[in-house]
Amino acid sequence: MRVFLQALGCRLNEAERERWTRDCRAHGFRLATDAAQADLVVINTCAVTAESVRKSRQVIRRAQRANPLAKLVVSGCYASLAAADIGAELGVDLVVSNQEKDRLIALVAERLDLPVMPAIATQPGENALPGHGRHRAFVKVQDGCRYRCAFCIVTKARGEERSRAVAEIIDEINALHGGGVQEAVLAGVHLGGYGSDNAGSLSALVRAVLAGTSIPRLRLGSLEPWELDPDFWPLFDDPRLLPHLHLPIQSGADSVLRRMSRRCRSDEFRALVAQARQAVPGMNITTDIIVGFPGETDAEWQETLGFAAEMAFGHIHIFAYSPRTGTKAAAMPDQVAREVKRARSAQLHDVARRSRQRVLEAACGQEFEVLIEGRDDQPDGAAASWSGYTPNYLRVEICDSRRDLDNQIVRVRAEGLSDDGERLIAHLLA
Repeated sequence: MRVFLQALGCRLNEAERERWTRDCRAHGFRLATDAAQADLVVINTCAVTAESVRKSRQVIRRAQRANPLAKLVVSGCYASLAAADIGAELGVDLVVSNQEKDRLIALVAERLDLPVMPAIATQPGENALPGHGRHRAFVKVQDGCRYRCAFCIVTKARGEERSRAVAEIIDEINALHGGGVQEAVLAGVHLGGYGSDNAGSLSALVRAVLAGTSIPRLRLGSLEPWELDPDFWPLFDDPRLLPHLHLPIQSGADSVLRRMSRRCRSDEFRALVAQARQAVPGMNITTDIIVGFPGETDAEWQETLGFAAEMAFGHIHIFAYSPRTGTKAAAMPDQVAREVKRARSAQLHDVARRSRQRVLEAACGQEFEVLIEGRDDQPDGAAASWSGYTPNYLRVEICDSRRDLDNQIVRVRAEGLSDDGERLIAHLLA
């Protein structure tokens, strides 16, 4: 049984896909590199925006055309929100809800009556490796969200908050590390809410992971800019916890944040970022910003532009607002015209580019430990150009080595910026 797995959207979807990879191997299934080669196709869909829904439907149809004989299974947020439509209109074989997806491979084998290799026929430990030999793995630690931001359909699709057991998370990270993974990323819908259902906390989880594993690098996924307790910042005293936080602000105008039902205002966010940068040297802050939220005026937009420029974000993930049926914002008056959103997005992309370059320029002359994740071979036989990320998640290109550095952690000195200003150019120190 050959299985092709595909994930769209967020890091949590990617973490779930990687878990399904290991579950496939445990069931004796082989992994296919594309849908055309597979007996079973599994697609983890996204619904965060209307474009995400369109792309999810497009990927489902493309898989059907590529291999009409394969069994087709869909899960994820779009599948959970439109299960009846997917089954009737797109003709998939099985829809697995978000609430059941942690057992997806077992459910698929059972409900579609797939042949399963006996456990005795599989090699011990073979399911430890991630599906694509990755250097970094996403580990799902939490699902669901108790908050209801006005624009967000994902909380409806994902349901109530559910936290995985600490021991289970530690076992998964140790298995990944044993398979060669150098960096684990803790991911969740509301990562900061980890432990809300089991008397735990994110800080306690991170402490336990650092104590119970020896993986060289531990990174945190997206965190809402609230609920970080006083015990959080000392965690970074351990250099294995990497100094990068993705804190979605969504708007720099407090009036827009109120309409969004967000629980953080701009001054609170400023104070949080200042605290982070003071507590953790080199801390890189990245964020999400929504463009064209209903009722967003020119004055409110200028507030957001000014805020984004002031905060010196290392990266801004820019979303053009799209109404999602079932959310509070979809019924709000004064929806912003598409051409206005397009123009504002262009302005914000310019601010983000200049901000990112300032962050990269400030890193020039510094030394970093970089996890090498790929190589760009030169056609003229010149030295290979290796690439990876610093602990604070700055892209680095290393252009002075012919050695095989893949998946190694090496020390480099950043010397300057690439021609496009998007990454650091560095040289090995040893």
